[in-house]
Amino acid sequence: MLKKLLALIPALAALTCLALPVHAEQGMAIDPATCLGCHSAKMSAAAYAASVHGKNACTSCHVEIVDLAKHMKGETKVHKVRCERCHKKENAEHYNSVHVQKGVMCADCHTDIHIHRYWKKDKRIAVAKCVQCHDKEAVYRTSVHGKAVAAGNQDSAACTDCHNLHEIKAIGDGKSREVREFHTKVCMKCHSDKEMMQRNNVFNVAVKTYMESYHGKNYRLGFPEKVAGCADCHTAHMVLPKNDPASSVNPQNMVKMCAKCHPKATPLFAKFYSHGEADRDKYPLLYWTLMAMTGLLVSTFIVFWIHSLLWMFRGFVENREKLAAMHEGHHHGPDCTEPHKQYRRFLKRHVFLHLLVIISFLGLSITGLPLKFSNQAWAKVFMEFFGGSANAGLIHRYCAGITFVYFSGALLLSFHFLFVRKDLPGNFLQRMFGPDSLMPTFRDIKDVTGMVRWFLFRGPKPTFERWTYWEKFDFIAVFWGMFAIGGSGLMLWFPEFFGMFLPGWAFNIATIVHSDEALLATGFIFTVHFFNTHGRPEKFPMDFVIFNGQISKEELLEERGDQWKRYQDMGIMEKYACKKTSGVMYDFFVKAFGFCAVIIGLTMVILMIFAFMHGGGH
Repeated sequence: MLKKLLALIPALAALTCLALPVHAEQGMAIDPATCLGCHSAKMSAAAYAASVHGKNACTSCHVEIVDLAKHMKGETKVHKVRCERCHKKENAEHYNSVHVQKGVMCADCHTDIHIHRYWKKDKRIAVAKCVQCHDKEAVYRTSVHGKAVAAGNQDSAACTDCHNLHEIKAIGDGKSREVREFHTKVCMKCHSDKEMMQRNNVFNVAVKTYMESYHGKNYRLGFPEKVAGCADCHTAHMVLPKNDPASSVNPQNMVKMCAKCHPKATPLFAKFYSHGEADRDKYPLLYWTLMAMTGLLVSTFIVFWIHSLLWMFRGFVENREKLAAMHEGHHHGPDCTEPHKQYRRFLKRHVFLHLLVIISFLGLSITGLPLKFSNQAWAKVFMEFFGGSANAGLIHRYCAGITFVYFSGALLLSFHFLFVRKDLPGNFLQRMFGPDSLMPTFRDIKDVTGMVRWFLFRGPKPTFERWTYWEKFDFIAVFWGMFAIGGSGLMLWFPEFFGMFLPGWAFNIATIVHSDEALLATGFIFTVHFFNTHGRPEKFPMDFVIFNGQISKEELLEERGDQWKRYQDMGIMEKYACKKTSGVMYDFFVKAFGFCAVIIGLTMVILMIFAFMHGGGH
C-alpha cells in the first residue's frame, strides 16, 4: 500500500500544482489529491493530469460535493455531471440534436471523461467514436471517404463533416424538404471546394454539372424533395470508385440505381451522362451540340437585331417625314377614298389559333425560364408563386399540350389551303409557291433587298404581297421549333419511354437543345417579333389586326399594295370588305389581353438580360 502511495506522489504533486484551490458553493475547498486517495483505483492521476480537464479540480464538475465527511459517509447524493456549466456552446448545439431526443447525453459519447485528450480535429478519433453506436453505418470505413480518413487525410469526409459534431439533426424517413436538401448540401460543402478537389485528385466539376442538370436546378430553386440528390445515386456512406463492382455507380449497377426513381429504366437509359459537360475531349457530342446551338442562337439574334435597329431608325425618320408633309398640307402615302374602311385579313380560326399561341408561349416561358436561370432570385420568386417546381412543371406540360394543339391546327389549315380550298387557282405546288402561301419564294429575296435599301436611304419602301418575309420566317420557325423544342421536350417529358430505344446520352443532348432553343424562341419572340409586329414606328404601341382580323384600306394599300392590286385585278377585293367593325367589348378585352402579353414578354426580356449580366443562363 505504501509503495502505491509513493508511486502516486509525482502525479499528485503535478495535479495539485495545476489545480488551483477550487471553492465549493459554501466556500469549502477539497484538494484533488484527497479525492484520488479513494478513487485512485478507478482513474489514473497521471492520465487525468494530462487530460483536457487536468487543470480542473474534481469539485469543478462534482459541485454537489461540498462536505467531505458527509460524502465519505455516503450521505451526499452524487448527480450526473452537468457539462453545460462550462461547455455552453457545445451544449446549445447538443440540445438541438437528435441525440438529446434519444436520451444520448455528453458522457454517453465522452466515456473517457477523466483521460480525455485534445482531439486536435483528428477525424479518425471522431469516426471511431461514432461507429461505437452506429455499427450499421460501419460500411463507411470501407468507402473512399473512410479509407482516406483512416490514412490520415483530413480533407476526406468524416461523420462530423456531414452530420456536425454536436448539432446532429434527425434524418427521418428521408422525404422532407430539409432532409432531401441535406442529401446534397453536405456533399457540396467539400466538392465545391476546387482547391481541395484538385489537391486530392478528385473530379472537380461534380457540383457545377449537377447544378446545370434538371435535378440541380430544382435543388437550387428550393425543391430538393422533388429530385435526386448526391446521396441518392452515390449512397450516403458506401461511396466507392466507379470501377469498384460494389459501387452504386458502377456500370453494372446503374440500372438498379436509376430504377429507384425511374422504375422502367433500361440499360440504354442508364447511359445518361450524370455529370456530362460540354467538354470537347470527354463529351464531344455534347460539345458540338452546344456549339451548333450557340452558333444558331448568336447568328439569328445578330441578323435580326441589326434588322430591327435599322428599321427602328428608318421608321422614325419616315414618321417625321409624314408629320412634316401633313403640316404642309400634303398627304404622305397612297391616296384613296374611304381610307378607314375595314377589310378582313384573318378569319376567326386564325385569331383563335393565334390566341392559343400566345397563351401557350407565355405559359411555357414563365414556367421554363425560371428553371433555366435557377440561380437568380427572381426565379425562386416565380417558383414560389406557382406553388413549387412540380406545379410549374404541370403548367409547363399543359401549355406544351396547347402547343401541339395549335401546331396540329396549323397543319390542318395548311392541308386545307393546299388541297381543299376551291377559291384558289392551280394545283397544290402552284398554291404552295403562290402569292397567298407562307412558303418562302424568290420574291422574298427581292423584298429583303428592297427593305435594306430603304433602311439605308437608297430606295423607296417596298410594298408586299399577302405575306412579308418576316412573317414567313415566323411561320417556318414554328416547324423548326416544334422539331427542336417539341421533340426534345417530349424526350424529357417521357424519359422512360424514350429510354427504351434511345441511349441515355440522348437526353443530355435533348437538354441542351431544349434549353437553348427555348432561349432562342423566347428572346426572338419578345424582342424581334414584338418589334416587327408592335414596336416598329408604323405600328407602335400595338397592331391589333391578329386579334380582330381587320385592317384599314389605307394600311392595306401602304403595306400590302401588291396584294391589293392582285385582288383588284381578280375582282375579289370587295369580298373581303367587312360589313361592320369588331365589337367594343370584344376589342376592349382582347386588346387588354394583348397588352398584358406584351408587358409579360418585355418583363421576361428584362429578367433574362439581368440574369446574363449576373452569371445566369446555364
